[in-house]
Amino acid sequence: MTYDFGAIERALPYLGEGMVFTLKLTIFAFLGGLLMGTVLAVIRHVRVPVLDRIVWAYVTVMRSIPLIMVLFWFFFLVPLVLRQFSPGGMAVSISPQLTAFVTYTLFEAAYFCEIIRSGLLSVPRGQFEGAKAQGFSTFQSYTLVIVPQALKAVVPIMVTQAIILFQDTSLVYVLSLTDFVGAASKIAQRDGKLVEFYTFAAFIYFIICSGFAELADHLRHRRSLKSSVRTPSPSAATATS
Repeated sequence: MTYDFGAIERALPYLGEGMVFTLKLTIFAFLGGLLMGTVLAVIRHVRVPVLDRIVWAYVTVMRSIPLIMVLFWFFFLVPLVLRQFSPGGMAVSISPQLTAFVTYTLFEAAYFCEIIRSGLLSVPRGQFEGAKAQGFSTFQSYTLVIVPQALKAVVPIMVTQAIILFQDTSLVYVLSLTDFVGAASKIAQRDGKLVEFYTFAAFIYFIICSGFAELADHLRHRRSLKSSVRTPSPSAATATS
């Protein structure tokens, strides 16, 4: 049995289009989810009455169901709900691309909420008190002092979440959208080159994801070194006292 890996070169333009869509969706959902997740995390950290419980319920639901179910819900059920409120029961449709971008953002926001909330909990209480002593409002304290430190503390975890998001984009096939994996799959089935194209797709994912995984490990190791330098050992503390 012979393999024609030259078919991959001929299909690079189409594969490139799929990768562009994958990267667009990943970047949009990452930034949108990070922004929304930060707001949700602050609401939970401040314990805003009523909103805190709503955010808790939202995060719990989103983290308890598969992403593919959320995609189906948004694409099929949301138009049915909107139809009930539209004039004369007019049919409402949502494009597959809009469904993907909105759904992934909402889904990632739930995960980023918990990631950033852990970062907020790691910021010493004295930082907030110091900001208030400088005359900062609660909003200014969080935006200028607390949130930046929290984000810095969880950068390695955010990189890991970005890797998961990048991998999850392959689920858009249920919406008939063509991402990188979808493009490889279509050509593989059309030309009967399953081994060649699926191997190539796996290799590309391995290169990208392993590279970012190494980055996350490096950042985590770097942060642990900084923490060990800032925190003196008990023996050192005894010697200086």
